Amino acid sequence: MNSEQIMAIENKYTSGVYLKQALTIVRGQGASLFDVDGNEYLDCSSGHGVANLGHAHPKVAEAIYKQASTLITLFETFPNDQRAMLMEKMAALVPGLDRVFFCNSGTEAVEAALKFARISTGRKNFIAAMRAFHGRTYGSLSATFNKKYREGFEPLLPGVSHVSYNNIEALEKAVNEETAAVILEVVQGEGGVYPAALEYVQAARRICDERGALLIVDEIQTGFGRTGKMFALQHFDVAPDLLTCAKSLAGGVPMGAVLIGANVKNLTPGVHGSTFGGNPLSCAAAIAALDVMKDEDLPRQAAEKGAYLMEKLKAIQSPSIREVRGLGLMVGIEMKQKSTPYIKALQERRIIALNAGLTVIRLLPPLVISYEQIDHLVEVLTEVLSQQTTDDGQ
Repeated sequence: MNSEQIMAIENKYTSGVYLKQALTIVRGQGASLFDVDGNEYLDCSSGHGVANLGHAHPKVAEAIYKQASTLITLFETFPNDQRAMLMEKMAALVPGLDRVFFCNSGTEAVEAALKFARISTGRKNFIAAMRAFHGRTYGSLSATFNKKYREGFEPLLPGVSHVSYNNIEALEKAVNEETAAVILEVVQGEGGVYPAALEYVQAARRICDERGALLIVDEIQTGFGRTGKMFALQHFDVAPDLLTCAKSLAGGVPMGAVLIGANVKNLTPGVHGSTFGGNPLSCAAAIAALDVMKDEDLPRQAAEKGAYLMEKLKAIQSPSIREVRGLGLMVGIEMKQKSTPYIKALQERRIIALNAGLTVIRLLPPLVISYEQIDHLVEVLTEVLSQQTTDDGQ
């Protein structure tokens, strides 16, 4: 099928909840994506942060093939060799978080963490941050701030409040004896690529300890090397009670997880569950992905390549740029105008990027991106950001 035929079929049968691009992708390799006509695009979206290892990593592909030929699905009540090995690897990632719950996505991981916080503390309320994004199912949507995601679905989960990000005083006032947990991204992604201040994250841990609340850190986008550490919280020397992760965990295969600390209580049989969570196929893919992250030292690569990219971006002379910020290979370029025209202009030049809010160009390239590809990215960005674009209002 050609591109027009593929798009026509999707447009005929799609649910309607996605704004379709006029670009049909059929293959990926490393940091590149290829359309149906064989044209190559530099992927600086990583599928919204999923492809940290790049596309079609051979070790992940091999693990999937081998496991698919052995055993694909098995409910977690039955122990399994792949799940056991992955649990052991996951429990070693963050000191103090030595239990794990497996699910299928980031929003499911957040749902589980919220339930675990309530059953553990006996409390009902949650504190989240302004600009936060935690997912689109009801509990995670309740913790998400942007009204465009919430409108049409209220009333949402009661007892969820949002306070200013990086504002210790606001957090001090908000957390009380009725708070089950504070949920934070230590680098906000969808909200504009805003890293938290060290003092803020450490204060959140202190406040939760003082008030008997749990601290949930959402590492769905920041996890697995993206920011230059295995998890972004490792930049802050803080351990949460619950850590949610997903996206790149299984090298592109859908998988989510919650890492669980000692303060989380009452997780007894039947409290929660997931039919596909921890299935052998996803676990085998995740084992391979974690091995690749270690063998190729991808967190270090992200730190070094991210610093290189940030330095290059900050040197771009454009009156349209308000600020360049980020951590590792999670970078936001805040414009003085809406970002959509710039993202379209980049795609016309075969670079795929994301927005983050109305004015931020978000770059989440695979951690395996080469320095040559980074230089090409900067060259194209310099051209695009130095031009005046027409605000199309999107």
